[in-house]
Amino acid sequence: MTSGVTAEPAILDAMELTSDPELEVRFAESAHQILADLVSGGAALGWVEPPSRDEVSDLLGHVISAVQAGDAALRAAYLGRRLVGLGYWLRYARPTHRPHADLEKIAVEAAAHGRGVGRALTAALIADAREAGIEVLTLDARGDNTSALQLYRSLGFTEYGRLPGFVAVGEHRYDKVFYMLDFRQQG
Repeated sequence: MTSGVTAEPAILDAMELTSDPELEVRFAESAHQILADLVSGGAALGWVEPPSRDEVSDLLGHVISAVQAGDAALRAAYLGRRLVGLGYWLRYARPTHRPHADLEKIAVEAAAHGRGVGRALTAALIADAREAGIEVLTLDARGDNTSALQLYRSLGFTEYGRLPGFVAVGEHRYDKVFYMLDFRQQG
């Protein structure tokens, strides 16, 4: 598994990932493994069953295209040369919502939990959103994902709504919790 290394994660952006074709291919493979493993373990990432390689590849292609159009940010966290996490936001497509973006996924492999990887990814994506002129960055999370909700609150997000029992995973139901970070109120 992992050694006792406590180094800070290196956080790469989409341009750094796509500038090296070998790195880009390894990124897609490693991202699939992380997402599939997390979903297999019950993580709240939007899938009930682990996504296929093609699903993850299509998703990453969509996000990278949006990055190139100025409508997204993608970040990848590495400890050494190993991908340990990824996250992205996408600008809303609806014309009346274009000033805003939704933080759609933050995924950190289980072995790297507790090392500040999720915090570093989220902070980098927040900085990207500010730089892109995003007015409000939103996200939603499953109500039982208490560590993620605490992380988001610690980074300045506030809850603005909750749908009780909205997320269905088999027979289980979870709240869908909505958070926002309003850059307009930050000076």
